[in-house]
Amino acid sequence: MKDANLSNRWQQWKTRLQEWWLRQNCPTEFLCDNCKYDHDSACNRPERPNAIKCPDYRPRT
Repeated sequence: MKDANLSNRWQQWKTRLQEWWLRQNCPTEFLCDNCKYDHDSACNRPERPNAIKCPDYRPRT
């Protein structure tokens, strides 16, 4: 039980940290506008082109 609770808390912390990082580093409202996968052949997610959260997001270089 204790290990499951610790794992859950770690996952929540990791998600919050990732969301904070995205808010700090993504200059637009939607992630797709600044994502290196922002074209039809690379991204098939239903949230596209207005994703606010995306596990595949990678900033353009």
